[in-house]
Amino acid sequence: MGDWERRLAGLPETRRGDLRVLEAATPRSRLLGLMGLDDLPAGVGLHLRPARSIHTFGMRFALDLLWLDGAGRVVREDRAVPPRRVRGCRAARSVIEVRAWYGGSC
Repeated sequence: MGDWERRLAGLPETRRGDLRVLEAATPRSRLLGLMGLDDLPAGVGLHLRPARSIHTFGMRFALDLLWLDGAGRVVREDRAVPPRRVRGCRAARSVIEVRAWYGGSC
């Protein structure tokens, strides 16, 4: 079991196209997010709700960010956001974080 599986074990899960989305539903899962993890496999994402901004401090890999409105529609995509950055989207109500090299459809 990888470190990401231990960290995200037991979180509610949904599918969005071919993406497996884990919901950061607890205060601890929201606080830790993907910070400090060595890896996240392709096809897995973490949904932070509510969220209009995120930071990538403590990250060990770049992220693609899918910003969603209240109805779950993608309103913006930020690609290959490196560690130690802050990003926000005023139109968003939540964000899905995936490893930057993920290339599937949502």
